[in-house]
Amino acid sequence: MATMWKVLPKFVPKPVGCGSYASNPNIHFFICELINMTDDIPEIQAFTETLAELHTKGISPNGQFGFEVPTYKGTIPQYTKWHDTWEESFHHSMKWFMLAEEKSQGADEEMQQLCQNLLNKVIPRLLRPLETGGRQIQPRLIHGDIWAGNTSTNIDTNMPVIYDGACLYAHNEMEMAAWRPIRHIIGRQYMKAYFNYFPISAPEEDQDDRNLLYYLRWDMKSSALFPGNLRYRNMAKETMRTLIAKFPDGYEGWARERGEEPVQRTIPPTEVGGNLPMI
Repeated sequence: MATMWKVLPKFVPKPVGCGSYASNPNIHFFICELINMTDDIPEIQAFTETLAELHTKGISPNGQFGFEVPTYKGTIPQYTKWHDTWEESFHHSMKWFMLAEEKSQGADEEMQQLCQNLLNKVIPRLLRPLETGGRQIQPRLIHGDIWAGNTSTNIDTNMPVIYDGACLYAHNEMEMAAWRPIRHIIGRQYMKAYFNYFPISAPEEDQDDRNLLYYLRWDMKSSALFPGNLRYRNMAKETMRTLIAKFPDGYEGWARERGEEPVQRTIPPTEVGGNLPMI
């Protein structure tokens, strides 16, 4: 929250302080300024223009993807280690949520196979083209968890406001992961408006499939948060089946079809730290 406030203070409540209870160091707190807010989601143009401003001004301090401290999706820490390429950063982030999901819901043979195919075929196919063939993206500061419950309008300024962030320096399009499903009232119409202020990354024709990939990460996180509820796992399986069927030849097949020389990358094992195993 402090990082977002420093970049665009008009968009974020001012942080006041944080710490741990003296009586129980396992209980933590965060305090920010009180903002009088409406009960509605913000107006579409003001919101998407201001979000694009955050992404434009929020540039990674070291030019890498990641974040300087662990950030959380609910009770689950995100993977925030620094990486030079977005493909590698997202690969590890997705793998981490795959591990968290399996720990929460239990092992599933089909799920394991789908996850492996997604890592080997789909992620390189959709993300490597962003940073090869003369194309490039910059790591942008994203809120990381924007949906109707984490944004509103400041009654006093009539400006949109966001809070409860799960920040990363990432591909800015990942900000819109949760805007895909029709059950979310901040949806595709907001995505369309956003691209009036921040252009779609090249290859532009991959944008919708990238959004589906980013939304898959959201569903994996949601499944991990609700053990015993297989709704999100089943949705994740369906998404992976769809993406794997669409891109059976992976990145190399796409590059050959485009007449580009394939760029080879080797992704090292995901190091999650502490006493957790290597994935």
